[in-house]
Amino acid sequence: MKIGITCFPTYGGSGVVATELGKELAARGHEVHFISYALPFRLDGFHQNIVFHEVELPDYPLFEDSLYSLSLTSKMVDVVLYDELDILHVHYAIPHASSAYNAKLILNEQGRDIKIITTLHGTDITLIGLDPTLLPLVRFSIDKSDGVTAVSRFLREKTLTNLGLDREVEVIPNFVNVDQWRPQDATRLREQFAPNGEKVLVHASNFRPVKRVVDVVRVFAQVREKVPAKLVMVGDGPDRAEAERLCRELEIVADVRFLGKQDALPEILSASDLFLMPSQSESFGLSALEAMACGVPVLSSSVGGLPEVNVHGTTGYISEFGDIDRMARYAIELLTEPKRYARFSAAARDRAVKNFSADDVVPQYERYYAKILAGG
Repeated sequence: MKIGITCFPTYGGSGVVATELGKELAARGHEVHFISYALPFRLDGFHQNIVFHEVELPDYPLFEDSLYSLSLTSKMVDVVLYDELDILHVHYAIPHASSAYNAKLILNEQGRDIKIITTLHGTDITLIGLDPTLLPLVRFSIDKSDGVTAVSRFLREKTLTNLGLDREVEVIPNFVNVDQWRPQDATRLREQFAPNGEKVLVHASNFRPVKRVVDVVRVFAQVREKVPAKLVMVGDGPDRAEAERLCRELEIVADVRFLGKQDALPEILSASDLFLMPSQSESFGLSALEAMACGVPVLSSSVGGLPEVNVHGTTGYISEFGDIDRMARYAIELLTEPKRYARFSAAARDRAVKNFSADDVVPQYERYYAKILAGG
């Protein structure tokens, strides 16, 4: 099968999932064509059966704003025609689904049909999709897609309710390659994080307001009062400066490390004891799943699709959004009870392997592709 994948190439869950999906499909013998304005950051090195097509933007003084969506449409038409694609699989509704539909109309005029599958990841529905200026376009683009998938049951229901749609939306969860995301020997790294044997708490995100990185710092400050601990912050974004300021205000700078964006996440997670995710909104919680796959229990908020990933009292604990005190108590409990911690750690890894392994989830996409191609 020849599959075109369009995603945002930057850090973020939708781009990560799309890129990892493409790599897994290519490993299964499919021909995968990535179409975007830059090389996806997880697409490192050469991969058999993968081709990248860069969307070039016109540089003309008449155009004051970016014409990315139109340039993307044009590139999609070219790739479908000349590489004979079977499917365009776009991740994130705007602008990718609308560009794909425009490409479909152009191709139909040339006697060439192409099937479009749109995968929804979250803020394209819960945030951008609610913007009155974009709502009609989001609704139309999704409704005109030949197939639509969502990464959680929560997101499917939000999509149908928020957009007022009456159509099938297939739930196919996010996944991890459990051979890559697994507990590793990270002794040296752990010694760097916690030279005196302290417990290590970790958070990884794009540091946007919705991730509540300031809450991460406040939770850690309470834990540190009861348990010798260090905090590792992975990522970057608009709220990093505020989180750093709070660390200075609370006088915990010496116990917090901001690492910025990192590629060696499995090793960093393996050197950690707990993963903190107090998000205000999460349609799935891919970072939580990656931590679980590495045997790290998760402390998360109860929002969105997180309860579909993190099982309260089994793989970690779930607190109400904004309940910093409760999350800190849960952290202290796990860090001070070795037997309970060992049980949670094993259960986290087991759930990732049994429910969210690439070997189980990617075939769901393959079956869905076949269904759409057959006119389902």
